[in-house]
Amino acid sequence: MALPQQPPETDAESELKIYFLPNLMTAGNLFCGFVALTKIVQADLSSPTWIYDIRAALGFILLACIFDLLDGRMARWGGHESPFGREFDSLADIISFGAAPAFLVHRIALKDVFAGIPELGWFIASAYLICGALRLARFNCLAAMPNSTASKEFMGFPIPAAAGLVSSITLFLLWFEEHEFQKGFWRYLLPALMVFLSVMMVSKVRYPSFKSINLKTRRNFTKTVIGVLVVGLIVVLREKILYWILPLFFTSYLVYGFIRPHISRKMIHEIEEDEDEDQDEAEGEAVPPVKP
Repeated sequence: MALPQQPPETDAESELKIYFLPNLMTAGNLFCGFVALTKIVQADLSSPTWIYDIRAALGFILLACIFDLLDGRMARWGGHESPFGREFDSLADIISFGAAPAFLVHRIALKDVFAGIPELGWFIASAYLICGALRLARFNCLAAMPNSTASKEFMGFPIPAAAGLVSSITLFLLWFEEHEFQKGFWRYLLPALMVFLSVMMVSKVRYPSFKSINLKTRRNFTKTVIGVLVVGLIVVLREKILYWILPLFFTSYLVYGFIRPHISRKMIHEIEEDEDEDQDEAEGEAVPPVKP
């Protein structure tokens, strides 16, 4: 009995490029988002130990941010950016940075803050998720256009940064108020933050992607020393200052989008480190000028 023949690959299928390492990082991002959702569902808010499951969920969302950072870097370092990777990354982002933070904030804050009007809590959480999805769709459309600048800057606050800000501030509040979080005043900050970030994700405020910063980007000696000392300080005092550093980091990026149009080009260049100019300088040094 003859085995059924497989249909021949179409031209589109044969040209589809799927690169292993970048997409492995994206899969790690998606896995972290799924585990975060699982931890949120498992948390029993009537038990004194609920805070540990929520902290674990927040940790997985922040870990997903690291995977999201790595997948893009690996793709660019290897010259392996592809439409498949971009679409897969967006699908992972909507789970890890859209659904997981929205569900988490609704579970620990919105349903209690708006206990009398539960629909309002659902609306705020769903608005964050929908705005995040719209921002990802807009980014993909802009990135697919010829002569796109999407690789250098983002239009609207990036959804990974929004999730990082929500998660880091929630982590800080859980540390600051410990077991009084469910009764404390500061939990009212989270609904306002979710609404503000929803607007920011679909806004036209531009943020640098920092994609030009990679292993080849050069730094002067002073910046290198400062960078090493800061990283060392964070590693040594991580349990004491991590709860402060993460919210400050993501908040600084949020604020930078507002002040960026009002600072000088020189300062922008110092902060964002344009790799293209570095490469041009290197090429200019390597190729001697032609004498007339």
